[in-house]
Amino acid sequence: MARARLSAWPERDQTIVLLSVYAGLRAGEIAKLRWGMVLRADGRIGDLICLEAAISKYAGGRRIPLHRDLRLALVGLRRSLPAGGGAPDQPVIRSFRGAAMRANSIVNWFTAFYREVGLEGCSSHSGRRTFVTTAARKAHKAGASLRDVQLLAGHRSIETTQRYIDGDSDAQRKLISLL
Repeated sequence: MARARLSAWPERDQTIVLLSVYAGLRAGEIAKLRWGMVLRADGRIGDLICLEAAISKYAGGRRIPLHRDLRLALVGLRRSLPAGGGAPDQPVIRSFRGAAMRANSIVNWFTAFYREVGLEGCSSHSGRRTFVTTAARKAHKAGASLRDVQLLAGHRSIETTQRYIDGDSDAQRKLISLL
């Protein structure tokens, strides 16, 4: 996040990172996200991302509660736009020219971003992977299940969700010691 704050468009770049890490959005979903999917009826940023089926993989729209940091980033990004830029039909993430970024542009943005911060082997999917793994590890604290994580991620099967979850040998040792 420190690197995103230093960019030419910090509000946009921080929002891109947070949409990946705190909402688990795919590059194509980030690219196609419109303000109307995050706005309440009164025109203010709401508490949910209502991802439309048309922009989701497998046409599986979903509702994702907004993390407080992501909500604040969206508010800041909207304020940074010229008048009318935050209208419901407008893209949340834009290029410097003002047009919606394409999915491939988001993929390339992440590649360059991770290279700049020295993270090898990371891709546009790394934040999504972090989102799923972190949500799965903390689900029990919220009274949630792996099924809830599956729904938030928009996976068709629980097996797909399970493939995202990285193991933690320290946690495994602690778990065994509790038996």
